[in-house]
Amino acid sequence: MHLVYPAVLSALLFCTGLYGVLARRNAILVLMSVELMLNAVNLNLVAFDVWLSKTATETLHSGQALTLFTIAIAAAEIGIGLAIVLAVYRDRGTSDIDRLRDSAEGPGDDPGPGDAAAAQDTEKAEATT
Repeated sequence: MHLVYPAVLSALLFCTGLYGVLARRNAILVLMSVELMLNAVNLNLVAFDVWLSKTATETLHSGQALTLFTIAIAAAEIGIGLAIVLAVYRDRGTSDIDRLRDSAEGPGDDPGPGDAAAAQDTEKAEATT
C-alpha cells in the first residue's frame, strides 16, 4: 500500500476536526473535533512507522509507541474536559462556548477591591472638571 492513501485520509480527518473546532459552539462537539484531530495524527504516526520500517532492518516501531502515548493523553484530555464541561453545564445551564464567561465578568457581581479604587479615581476626576 502506498503512503499517499493514509496521508490523504489523515489530512481529511484533520481538516474535518479543525473545521469542527473553529465552527462549533457546543463544547462537547469541540472536544469531539479535537479527538478527530488527534486520531489523524495517530494515523500519520502509524503509517510513517510502517513505511520507515520497510527500509530499516532493525525497527524500533517508535511511531506506534508514540501513538500509544497519544491515545493515553487523548483519553485523559477527554475525561477531564468532559468533567469540566458537565460541571459548567450544571452551574450555568448551557454548554455554548460563546455564552460562557468567567464568573468575575458577570453583570451582577459585587465589585472587588480594585474596582472600588477605580471608582474613587473616576469620582476625583469628575470632581476636578
